[in-house]
Parts: sequence; structure tokens; C-alpha cells
Amino acid sequence: MYQVLYRKYRPQVFSDVYGQDHVTSTLQNEINQNRISHAYLFTGSRGTGKTTCAKILAKAVNCENPQNGEPCNECEVCKGLDSGSIYDVVEIDAASNNGVDNIRDLREEANYTPTRGKYRVYIIDEVHMLSAGAFNALLKTLEEPPAHVIFILATTEVHKLPATILSRCQRFDFKRIQPETMAKRLNQVSELEGINLDDDAAVLIARIADGALRDGLSILDQCASRSKNVTSELVSEVAGLAGKEALFRLSQCIAERKTNDAVNIISELYQNSFDMERLCAEMINHFRNFLIVKTVNKSRELIICTDNEYENILAGAKSFTLEGIIYAIDLLQQTFIEIKKGASARIEVEMAFVRLCNPKTEETVKAALQRISELERTVKSGSFVKNEAPEEAEQEKEEAPAVFIKDEEAKPVKEPIPEPEPPEDTPQLQEEKQEEPEPAPKPSETPAPQAQNDVSNQFEFMQWGEFMEVLHREDIALFGVLSGAKGFIRGEYFLIDSPNATVRDFIKIPTHAKAVKKALYEVTDKQFKLGLFKRKDNTQAKRDPLEDLIAQAQGKINIDVK
Repeated sequence: MYQVLYRKYRPQVFSDVYGQDHVTSTLQNEINQNRISHAYLFTGSRGTGKTTCAKILAKAVNCENPQNGEPCNECEVCKGLDSGSIYDVVEIDAASNNGVDNIRDLREEANYTPTRGKYRVYIIDEVHMLSAGAFNALLKTLEEPPAHVIFILATTEVHKLPATILSRCQRFDFKRIQPETMAKRLNQVSELEGINLDDDAAVLIARIADGALRDGLSILDQCASRSKNVTSELVSEVAGLAGKEALFRLSQCIAERKTNDAVNIISELYQNSFDMERLCAEMINHFRNFLIVKTVNKSRELIICTDNEYENILAGAKSFTLEGIIYAIDLLQQTFIEIKKGASARIEVEMAFVRLCNPKTEETVKAALQRISELERTVKSGSFVKNEAPEEAEQEKEEAPAVFIKDEEAKPVKEPIPEPEPPEDTPQLQEEKQEEPEPAPKPSETPAPQAQNDVSNQFEFMQWGEFMEVLHREDIALFGVLSGAKGFIRGEYFLIDSPNATVRDFIKIPTHAKAVKKALYEVTDKQFKLGLFKRKDNTQAKRDPLEDLIAQAQGKINIDVK
């Protein structure tokens, strides 16, 4: 009869146990020093080696020739325990033997001496399933058992055990097995079985197993039954996972607000028999990777993936704000809970993606914060893109009135400002006035770009603070001149509105103009032509109230501040 891999390759000594060195080393030292306790508690998630270590410990304490705290597996006792011919080690499933009568029978049996070994060892698996009466019946025997009895309790839910039980046992916490450690074990088993396991496939199996080596070996066993060449595509197909490409496509649909494409991808996956619950879990982990990239400096160490996939994760995370990622994880987790409750998996997943692609449909606080963060990022980048359908966008464009800036309307001067050589490196400077209408260009003259006079395309430059920080580093003199100024974007022009009349003379100097252009490009990644605002009333901007306060203070105390 065929024996599955996790049973065939179950560790027989402590040194074969992967990922639990803190447990195995302690148990070996206790055996070497003959400081064996009467009760042990092994706790941890599934598939981490609790029962395996319990069996190894049971053999080690009864072995006739222990070697450095390990069972020899050669003596009659070790072979008898492995074959089941010696009954000194008793395994009890507390899930089906959880009554008071079962514990009473155990107490009576514990009084009998072992038949062949030194100790009678009782391994009680899933001990948290015992009833309250059974726990009470076990207390006295667990505290003061006969000298030849050892209890080993194993559980995945240690919080359900009474404090009276915990205080009577030596507790060992089994950790989830790290993906690198599990991948190493999977490669070792695949070599022994003649299976060609790709590195990407081993990493993917480790990620799906979620720290449980037994689950990882079961997935490998299932894949090997399909093909001796195990690839990541085969693992995804066997495990019912959506491919990595589908996850990135779905996240991109969310970033670009493409509801139609997202629903079509989900339908395609559903037709190919992908599990919708698993798809939801994979998307949660996918956005978790985005979250780690956004918040952790050394994120590569916390993400289980190949190098190529990590590069794709870095690129995909740039399309989302931190608030948007958190909102997506919260919504997908709520969808996962609804699916667990029995709701239609496909409908719940489709609804989740419709909401993610259209945050305005949600009226929750988290959805509002996500929309605000998207708006802030759009304003900061200076790019305003409408996401409506083409027909709606065109209709809105026709009905929307032009936007004008009051008292600061700008038109180019008829005569350009002369610029020093070289003409190719210096910016084209335009000064803007309101009083004079723009003359029609002569045939010999090249007309100015239409965007220059399109006032509706003009908006205030919201990254002025970042621009001034860069300018302070590049040109300290011009930084002082532009103090108190602000900027506007009109098409390909960057218009400077400053109360300081010397700005015009400074901008005419090529070095200062280049500094402005360089600072703009560093902040916006765009090239602009330069222009000036001139106010309609030709008056200077209102003084800063703080400057008036300083002036008054100087007059009162007669101090000159230079």
C-alpha cells in the first residue's frame, strides 16, 4: 500500500525535526541529564511537529541505548514502539475520548507498570477538547502521577486549557515553520522521491502551507501524482489558486477603476474552477505585500516570493496609497468572513471588487479616507484625470464653464523679454497682463500655444513648498526673491505670481531660470516654460501681517534688524 509523504518521511529523531530547534535541544538536554518531567504540554499550529516530537520523546525515554538524547531506533524497544508490538506508549484522541469515564479508565491503567520499557507514556492529542469534568478528573493524576508515567499533552488551542492544567506541565511552544526552512525540506524529499521540484514551486507550496510542513508535503504529494516535474503553474492548478498574473491584473483594475475588466477576470477564473474563497484569501495576501512594501524598509525579508515577483510587487504598490491598501484589505477580509458564513462566494467577491473600483459607492469612513488620500495624491502630482466613461466625460466637458482666476487674469505680452545666449538652454519667458487684448499673430510670427491662453486650463501650483525646498538648495538668492510668491500652471507654462518687482530681472538671468526649471522638473517630473503674472491694479500683494507686527515692534524698541 502506498504511504503518503508526510507519513513516509516523518522524523524519527530530534535532529530530523525542521524549524523547532528551541524545543528539540531542550528535550535532548533533559534526557541527557536525566531530568525528565512527568508532564509536557506541546502547543502550536497544525503541522508543526507536536505529535512527531511527542513520539520521539516517548521512544527516547524508553530507549535502551540513547545517543546524545536521541533514540537509537535499533534496539528492541524502539523497533517495538515503531511497529506497535509494545504498548507502553498510548496515543489518545481527546476529540473522541473527552468524557469523564475515559479519563477514569486512563487513571486506572496508569497504575500498571510498563511491560517492556522504563515508562508508560500517554500522548493526549487535541487535549483542549476534554470536557470540564474530564479536566477535573485528570488534575490529581497529572500533578502526582506514578513514577513510571509521563503525560504529553498536545493542542492547537492552548487558550482553552484551564490554568490548573497549564501550571502542572512544562510548556513548549511550536513555531510556524519558516518558508525557507520548509522549501529546503521539500527539496530534500523531492530528491529522495525522484521529483523535479522548481524553486518557485517550492516557495509557492511553502506560502500555501502557511507554516505547516504536513500541509506542504501533502501538496507536494498531490502535485507529484500529476507530474514528476512540479512547477509553480502546476501547484497553482492543484491548489486551486488564481495565478500571480491574475492577482496583479485584478489589483491594476482596482487602481485604474476598471470595474468591467475586474468582473470579467473574476468570471474567467470562476469558469476555470478557481475557488472564490481562495481567490479572496490570495488577494488579501497580495495587498498585504503592498502594505509591507509601503511601510517596512527591509520589506524583501517579510515577503515570500521570487525576485521577479518582488519587482512586480514594488511596481504595483506605487499605484496605491497606504489608505487605499488598508481599505482594500479591510473590505476583502469582510468579504472572506461573509463567504465563511455561507454567502455566495462568487457574488460576494464580485461585489467587493465593484466597491474597490468605485469607492464613491461606499459611505463608510474608511472609504471616505481612501478617496481623500487619492485626491491628495492627485493634487500633489499635478495631474488631473477623469475616470468617468468617455460619453459622460465629453458631456461634462461641454457643459462645464471655464475657470478664471479673479483679478489675476493673464495674457502674454506683445514683445518677448530678451534673453542672453545661448538661446537653446534659456527658458522662454512670457509676462502676463490683463489690460491689453492679445493681438492676432502676424503671418511671419509663430503663434503661441493654445494652452497658454486657455484660462480654463489654469490652476494653482500646489507643490510650491516642495519647489521652494529644492530651490533653496539650488539657488539661495532666487529663493529669497521668491519668498512670499506662488505659482500657477497653465498648459505648458509655469506662471510666477510675486509681489517682488525684482523677480522679472532675476528670471531674465539664465542661471536663475535654469534653477527654476530644474527645481520644477525635480518636483513634478515635467518640463515647463516660464511666465510672469502682472496684477491688474499694478499694486503689490498684501503684506504679511507678521511683517507689519515686526515693523511695529522695531519702531517701539528702536532696533534695526538686518
